[in-house]
Amino acid sequence: MRILYIVLGVISIFIVAGGVFAYQKRDGILLSAINKAKEKLATKYDLDLKIQYYSFKGLSAVQFQNIILQPKGKEQLAHIQDLTVSIRIFPLLFGDVKLGQILMNNSAVTLIKKDSTSNYDFLFKKKNRDSTANDKAETNFAELADRMLKSVFFKIPKDMDLQNFEISYQDDSTSQRISIPEAEISGGDLKTKFLLNDHEAVWNLEGTVNPDGKEMYLRLFSDAKDVELPLLRRKFGLRASFDALTFRLNKVDRKNKELLSLSGEWGFENLKLNHWRISDKDVLFPEGLMSGILNIGKTSVEIDKESKVKVKEFEFSPYVKYVHKPDKQLELAIHTDRIEAQKFFDAIPQGLFHSLEGIRVSGHMQYDLNFALNFKKPNEVIFTSKMDDKDLKIEKWGNANIQELNTAFTYIAYEKGEPMRTIVLGPQNKDFTPLDQISRYMQISLINTEDPFFFSHNGFQEEAFRLSIATNLKEKKFKRGASTISMQLVKNVFLNRNKTVVRKVEEIILVWLMESSKQVSKKRLYEVYLNVIEWGNNVYGITEASRYYFGKKPADLNLGESIFLSSIVPRPKTGLYSFDWTGHLKSNMIRYFNTYGNIMVKTKQIGVDSTVSNYGFYQVELVPHLRSARPAFVDSVQTDTLDLEEGEDNFLNLDETTEAHKRSLFDKLLGRNKEEK
Repeated sequence: MRILYIVLGVISIFIVAGGVFAYQKRDGILLSAINKAKEKLATKYDLDLKIQYYSFKGLSAVQFQNIILQPKGKEQLAHIQDLTVSIRIFPLLFGDVKLGQILMNNSAVTLIKKDSTSNYDFLFKKKNRDSTANDKAETNFAELADRMLKSVFFKIPKDMDLQNFEISYQDDSTSQRISIPEAEISGGDLKTKFLLNDHEAVWNLEGTVNPDGKEMYLRLFSDAKDVELPLLRRKFGLRASFDALTFRLNKVDRKNKELLSLSGEWGFENLKLNHWRISDKDVLFPEGLMSGILNIGKTSVEIDKESKVKVKEFEFSPYVKYVHKPDKQLELAIHTDRIEAQKFFDAIPQGLFHSLEGIRVSGHMQYDLNFALNFKKPNEVIFTSKMDDKDLKIEKWGNANIQELNTAFTYIAYEKGEPMRTIVLGPQNKDFTPLDQISRYMQISLINTEDPFFFSHNGFQEEAFRLSIATNLKEKKFKRGASTISMQLVKNVFLNRNKTVVRKVEEIILVWLMESSKQVSKKRLYEVYLNVIEWGNNVYGITEASRYYFGKKPADLNLGESIFLSSIVPRPKTGLYSFDWTGHLKSNMIRYFNTYGNIMVKTKQIGVDSTVSNYGFYQVELVPHLRSARPAFVDSVQTDTLDLEEGEDNFLNLDETTEAHKRSLFDKLLGRNKEEK
């Protein structure tokens, strides 16, 4: 024990001696530090730092007066009239520079943008690469995150008293100012106010901070209802307001050099958003809370599977993992326990899905989604979606009443978001054709080209989703969708034409309910689909299409005419470009006919005798009055050329990916196993 006292005594002597030496030399050290800061700001950011007065105040505090920060040749960025900062001595002995106290009076930060230049553009300037740096330095997200957290928490003082701080933004059309009359940290408790343009809006920030334990709890709330966040509407067209936002960081755990874990939660109360990309009206999220663990690895970031998201009484577990090296990979999973289905619909934010408002259900549901993608191997994408809703029952439909499909109803046809025509789907309309009065060739042709498993799937086809993801990634643009006939029908009949980011989600939910309820038969769904889809300029439904192109009734369509009509469904306004001046199909359509005709023969949907004339290719003739004028000089080249605008012939280009997909579908239809392949 005596030895321990002796050791501690020697250490104390060294600390005191070092402190005395540092105290004697502190003015020179401070001047050197200030000069280094000025040089770094000037060379790295092109900023001038001016300090009118500075001196030590006590053992560990430094007082500054009239600090000015200004980009060279631009407007002043910041001014601080009076600032006193103290450093905590004990952490400093171990090499950690932690703030003890901050006293700041009368300070302002002014962000100014004129035309294309600003006094803050240095923040976004790319750093010049050091030619002597090791380009092969290993990435370590965990180490980077750890350094950032230490930087943040080391700069949070144990005590703070801030008076009259203001930050403002100005550009050619906008001016906003946020002022903080007073901000205080005392014993870890934080309390302050934010005033927008004096008292146009007021937000309160309260909470606790523990810099040593890397713990934090913050609650931001407004004094009044529906107070919008500044600048967002003018700059981005987004209106956003909330009653309260909360954030809690419970624990920072550096498990090893390659793994850092953060546990905490984030929540909101009455969050209201309005943006045309989200919805055409206000969307209200009444309450929500996400809690869990964020794992940061050497080359990966992961939201742990134990994390939870709760919106009202609906709760689910998300899992997200991104791997940066050696290959970029993304994993996503969503899991719910078996819950009362109504809790899910009650949790949908008001104003988000108009078609589902007012829906009432009974029974239970349980859902699992798994997605995994290696960006270098898109063909190996994993996508599975499983819903257990055996006892789900629709008690009352919302604004979209699926049961109306069983009766005559009015359909509104849209083009570019504008209503074109109203069409009655029922016997009152002479152009409505029941399914049993439509050519069998037409029925099977459209099924094969649009949705081969329509009569057996539950509204979705996982294989189509996988193919869509793989194709679009390889092409680096949206080239292929994954819509089934059910999805197309719901979109056309029940949803508006506003292309928002959430409309697809609304479409998926409505298709799920339509198919799981089984209140409308597949045959009726297909009948409605054939009578509403577009087939040309102001041509809707199979009756109008048959008459428009061939002067026939739907029952009289032959195989070739049916395959042609099926081919133009993705791009209905290109139909007339497929014909030459004689009224016959151009030769580059043969490949399309052979592909789908072969599928129908192999699956025994049509007989072998139908192949004699290339699946009816030469029997297709356009009505005379729609044919183009005879060219002045007619030759084989002109006859074989399809005069389409750029991109309009995509539906004819059956590339290797498409053909491989069709072979896969064909094999599934036949039930072939690997040996038979």
